[in-house]
Amino acid sequence: MPAGPPLLRGSLLLLVVSVLLLLFLAGASARAALYTNHFLVELRDGEQAEAERLASELGFGGVRKLPFLDTGYFFYHNGIAKGRRRRSLQHRLRLEKDSRVKKVVQQEGFSRRKRGYRDINDIDINMNDPLFTKQWYLINTGQADGTPGLDLNVAEAWELGYTGKGVTIGIMDDGIDYLHPDLASNYNAQASYDFSSNDPYPYPRYTDDWFNRQVHGTRCAGEVSAAANNNICGVGVAYNSKVAGIRMLDQPFMTDIIEASSISHMPQVIDIYSASWGPTDNGKTVDGPRELTLQAMADGVNKGRGGKGSIYVWASGDGGSYDDCNCDGYASSMWTISINSAINDGRTALYDESCSSTLASTFSNGRKRNPEAGVATTDLYGNCTLRHSGTSAAAPEAAGVFALALEANLDLTWRDMQHLTVLTSKRNQLHDEVHQWRRNGVGLEFNHLFGYGVLDAGAMVKMAKDWKTVPERFHCVGGSIQEPEKIPSSGKLILTLTTDACEGKENFVRYLEHVQAVITVNSTRRGDLNINMTSPMGTTSILLSRRPRDDDSKVGFDKWPFMTTHTWGEDPRGTWALEIGFVGSVPQRGMLKEWTLMLHGTQSAPYIDQIVKDYQSKLAMSKKEELEEELDEAVERSLKSILSKN
Repeated sequence: MPAGPPLLRGSLLLLVVSVLLLLFLAGASARAALYTNHFLVELRDGEQAEAERLASELGFGGVRKLPFLDTGYFFYHNGIAKGRRRRSLQHRLRLEKDSRVKKVVQQEGFSRRKRGYRDINDIDINMNDPLFTKQWYLINTGQADGTPGLDLNVAEAWELGYTGKGVTIGIMDDGIDYLHPDLASNYNAQASYDFSSNDPYPYPRYTDDWFNRQVHGTRCAGEVSAAANNNICGVGVAYNSKVAGIRMLDQPFMTDIIEASSISHMPQVIDIYSASWGPTDNGKTVDGPRELTLQAMADGVNKGRGGKGSIYVWASGDGGSYDDCNCDGYASSMWTISINSAINDGRTALYDESCSSTLASTFSNGRKRNPEAGVATTDLYGNCTLRHSGTSAAAPEAAGVFALALEANLDLTWRDMQHLTVLTSKRNQLHDEVHQWRRNGVGLEFNHLFGYGVLDAGAMVKMAKDWKTVPERFHCVGGSIQEPEKIPSSGKLILTLTTDACEGKENFVRYLEHVQAVITVNSTRRGDLNINMTSPMGTTSILLSRRPRDDDSKVGFDKWPFMTTHTWGEDPRGTWALEIGFVGSVPQRGMLKEWTLMLHGTQSAPYIDQIVKDYQSKLAMSKKEELEEELDEAVERSLKSILSKN
């Protein structure tokens, strides 16, 4: 407020408050009041016995003392409707005329909603699809013994008008039953192709030996784009989106050229690619994309969607505690959004793999015997199923949420989508018995299995609507150790690298997105290796956990890029530490031959220009952190400048 005489300032303040109050009252009066059967009654003499006597005499069904008012009571009358548009004048006047009563106010009714909980009947869109009430991952009201409120919060996004319209999702899988009545209206034939048979009809092949393997793509497609309100099966997360079938899986073997062709198919038409496959989840495989597929992925994120980048969504894997998704080069790629899963009560599924590259989670089944605890979706022959499962089911759900966000803002880049995922995913009620929730150096909460939490469609579309594209991305080799180092049979080999993150150069990285530890190591038993890396801000990432089924003693890891997202937003400058050792009952030997630290992120603060609407959000916290850091660094630069001049 501008300076001026105290009396004038006080008058201005009073005027502002009065105007605000008048505006509030005008808004309140514009709404039709709803009167309840609740009355506030203040007595001249506040005795409880007198209040009960008065209530009985005037026909009120109950009375309760209000502890915050000396002579105040809550009267309620069972003979009055719980909600009506007109005041109960008769009952109010009888109370007012009684000499024992000082004040009477009939209570108005207004709306409040449980946060984190939505009833299916609360959704404005009336769904008549028979399996909709069983799609607990969309709206969890406790179906199949689940935890109410533990869902994707799609209801909020739908109510805001976002249903995936104008967005195409490509399902890279074993084909799609595009004649299915719940998929046909949303099928994008132009963007579909069969790379297994080299024709434009990616229909599943019904053969005796492969039949059971070819329901996969149809089920994934239904999770994303099943039509709404057609009395068939359930509803897709983005039920007005288009779905494209890219058939490439159901063949005796895969080739690099088929993978690369699939990942790069029509990148100006397909916005999001969903992949629920990868190397064998047997706990002893280390594999990833080959040369052509890597080139196709790089081309996709740089040129797809008119230069905004194709969005690749990958299932993290079904190897359970015997495997580690950082040994899967697709799920651990910086160019993909790796998605894990939780079951409907928030626990991990038994097949979930954990790793530091997982960005977020959605839902599947995995522990419960309840036949309705699976994922409800479309099936072959025009059928429906309640039994879709695995992280195969989790990735398409995420693709659907991202389609809602893209409808809210088609200008989002592939990196914007990752930032939005980090900032809007929620811990909710997710629980992992092995890995606790932790905070990184800038306060972002993460879990080694669930990533930054479960996707929240409502929060994501609201943030996406006003989102400003993040600053340019830079890449810096933070340092490298190439001298062989022996790994002790007991204890840990601990190495450190101190880096300035290329400060003073064009590729300086100040705010981290992804960090890669490129490692070459051999050992007498690869599966017993355990590798951790700690950032200068104190965040420890588990780069590799024990894999008890991996007996390899020859190949090891050759320049393998272990990736972590757990240091998101941190300042990489300072000392990084690598710990490597063996976990197991039998002593092992090993040799670390290389550790190269790769830093990827921005020079300028990514959130400082973003619009904050929820001041309790992770965005608000991160923006505050950035502002404080920018101020501190500006002061430091000024002091250095002054000292240098002196």
